[in-house]
Amino acid sequence: MYWLMLIVAGMFETGFAICLGKARETTGNESLLWLGGFAASLVISMLLLYRVTRFIPIGTAYAVWTGIGTAGTVLAGILLFREPADFRRLFFLVMLIVAIVGLRLVSK
Repeated sequence: MYWLMLIVAGMFETGFAICLGKARETTGNESLLWLGGFAASLVISMLLLYRVTRFIPIGTAYAVWTGIGTAGTVLAGILLFREPADFRRLFFLVMLIVAIVGLRLVSK
C-alpha cells in the first residue's frame, strides 16, 4: 500500500512540473490556473511523501519519489513540450527506471 502511495506521490511530482511548464507558456488567468495546479500537485505530492516515509526508509522513499518525478517529467517534456528524444536521453531514462526498480527490490 505504501509503495503505491509513493508511486502516486511521484506522479504528482511530475504533475507539478508539467503545471509549471504550462504556466510558463501561458499568460493571464490561464497561467494562474496552471500555477494553482502546480500548488495543489506540490501539496499532495509532499503530503504523500511525508506519509510514506513513516513506513519506508527516507533514503529509499526520497530516491524513488524523485526518480519517478524525474522520469515522468522527462517523458512529459518529450511528449508535451517537444524536447529532444535522442538515444542518449532515452538510454539514461531507462537506466533511471532500472535504478528505481532496483531500489524497490532491495528495500524491505
